[in-house]
Amino acid sequence: MFVVVGATGNVGRTLSSLLATSGSAVTAVSRGRRPITLPDGVRHHRADLERPESLSPTLTDAEALYLLVEGAGAHLDMREILRVAEASGVERIVLQSSQAVVTRPDSPSHTPLNAIEDLVRRSGLGWTILRPGGFASNALAWAEPIRGSRMVSAPFGDVGLPVVDPADIAEVAAAALLDGSHNGRTYELTGPALSTPRERVADLAAALGEPIGFVHQTPDEAREQMLRFMPPPVVEGTLAILGTPTNAEQRISPHVAEVLGRPPRPFADWATRTIAAFR
Repeated sequence: MFVVVGATGNVGRTLSSLLATSGSAVTAVSRGRRPITLPDGVRHHRADLERPESLSPTLTDAEALYLLVEGAGAHLDMREILRVAEASGVERIVLQSSQAVVTRPDSPSHTPLNAIEDLVRRSGLGWTILRPGGFASNALAWAEPIRGSRMVSAPFGDVGLPVVDPADIAEVAAAALLDGSHNGRTYELTGPALSTPRERVADLAAALGEPIGFVHQTPDEAREQMLRFMPPPVVEGTLAILGTPTNAEQRISPHVAEVLGRPPRPFADWATRTIAAFR
């Protein structure tokens, strides 16, 4: 049996479905009280990582755990979460971390994830660590202005990053959960090519069949907007990656192809699959 923490997110929802399709028993864990739609045969359990003991009932008989922490996880007692997992008989953990753990090791927004990775590696459990770069699904932040005015405002319009499709992250996660040969591996997950915000808007326009305008934001304008829903350290870390990516952050990783035996999906593929959200 597999347990997926963060099952309502862009990765967890798809991962739960993939595992269920494989014939595995799956428990999807989320913190919220809202009803959620799950694939047939997937059990739902409410738990809060801030209360590690709330995980115990769902980890009994679990072979492996997919662990996603909100934000950078600085507020969590990861030692206790890992103790609960081990005491429940969990053998392996697949941790969703971030590429910025290695590309921005001194960034306050990602330092806690570095510590979490280290605890997972030293836990005595089998482990696989996934380090995705920027998500293609971050473009959902543009859904409302596209629906309302067919217009997008974004900073750094011509700076490219190899954004990764969450479906690819979910497929790599499923492979790591189902096959113990991925134990001890760390995978950096990116898309197949650099993609700028302006190019992603063009891909959305092509999928929509209508033009979408692009307005270049200043960094200060973007900062003001992002501070409405993100803490300041995360805002500054995000703006740094978006505006002045390092060579490592623009590098195309081979790991999706190595694990899945096919190239990663381009942003245009994600845009086509999710265009209903922008209509």
